[in-house]
Amino acid sequence: MIVLGIDGSLRGTGLAVLDWAGTQGKALHGEVVKIPQKERHSECLRRIRERVEALLAEYHPEAAAIEGGFYFAKNPKTALVLGEVRGACISACATAGVPIFEYSPKRAKQNVTGWGQAPKEQVARMVMSMLQMRECPPDDVTDAYALALCHTHMARGLAAVDPL
Repeated sequence: MIVLGIDGSLRGTGLAVLDWAGTQGKALHGEVVKIPQKERHSECLRRIRERVEALLAEYHPEAAAIEGGFYFAKNPKTALVLGEVRGACISACATAGVPIFEYSPKRAKQNVTGWGQAPKEQVARMVMSMLQMRECPPDDVTDAYALALCHTHMARGLAAVDPL
């Protein structure tokens, strides 16, 4: 099962592709879509969508796992921007016919580490261990891998999955 993990952010979206076969996973690709502050909002969304489309075309994932929306945000503008980034990613996946599954950060952490409040360092260590990585990827990529791993575990019957 090939899964695309997406940890969305306007200036630093984490993207990760993993292949899960049997009881082992393999990291195929990880990147952070970094966009300078000077870029227009619409240009950021276009570039994020383009990178998602490129990965969909290259790896042909069976599913995409994206971080769930924030229902309680301190800053409404931030919540709106994150929603727009999610929309660009979801639209790219839907256009490619790739089903999208949504997981909260807490669920992804719990699935990967066994504890929903796990610190980033613990999540990174578990992602590296599960995917037999030698080097720790950037935080945004680690989070994207954690979302993809969460989906592979959920899809293998550990719990029900709800498509977006």
